[in-house]
Amino acid sequence: MRAILYIAGILGLAGFSTAAWAKDICTLIADPASRTVLLSQGDCQTRVTPASTFKVALAVMAYDAGFITSPHDPKLPFKEGYADWGGAAWRQDTDPLMWMTNSTVWFSQRLTEQLGAETLTAYATQLGYGNADFSGDPDQNNGLKRAWISSSLKISPLEQAGFLAGLIEGKLPVSAEAMDGAIGLVQQGGTADGWTLWGKTGSAYPRLGDGTLDRAHGWGWYVGWAEKAGRRVVFVRLAQDEERQPVSAGLRARDDLIADWPDLVRPLAL
Repeated sequence: MRAILYIAGILGLAGFSTAAWAKDICTLIADPASRTVLLSQGDCQTRVTPASTFKVALAVMAYDAGFITSPHDPKLPFKEGYADWGGAAWRQDTDPLMWMTNSTVWFSQRLTEQLGAETLTAYATQLGYGNADFSGDPDQNNGLKRAWISSSLKISPLEQAGFLAGLIEGKLPVSAEAMDGAIGLVQQGGTADGWTLWGKTGSAYPRLGDGTLDRAHGWGWYVGWAEKAGRRVVFVRLAQDEERQPVSAGLRARDDLIADWPDLVRPLAL
């Protein structure tokens, strides 16, 4: 397996304002080819739960292992008892493209069960994906169900950027088909200032001392890459709520990053 190079060379720039509902933990933009950080605001090195952004890495693993073979194969049946808090979009037979689009947790759980904890740990270690810890909640034996959701698996924004850079540059230690397949599942998030952004949102809550979820301070991720006139960068936005909100923190992080994008990139002369 080829070693993964991590992004280095953080440049601290002035912070930008954020919406009143949350504070930005980190905003990061990097050149994937040179592995150079072009903009780094806030704490981009502390690891937190990846939440649904893990689906991008899981897609790479599942393609490489042969469990996913195309955007529409396999199509797995929904069964009663599966995670369904995502509403009607989750309560249906689901293929890989639907999984990524609808962020369907139970489909992730079927993939992690097929891969197994040992294989997941090996892949995450080789991909440089955070702490590669799939043990789950203490004494709960639930790593294959939720290690990536407010549990044992943690990743920093800088590590997210390193993984994404390897992915879009085709330099992860997996097959080219696995990388291309995973890239093909990631959705276009929007456009700003002539840039087109593709990415994955993620939302989850911190754990309080008693193990319950702190629903007033949810994390929101938006991670991916942007392209304009042949130039490509990777980006990471991690925000945290100041109070409980009715809309997913990940969706709001995405919308805020797209709104901020022109002011973020113009000083970089990209």
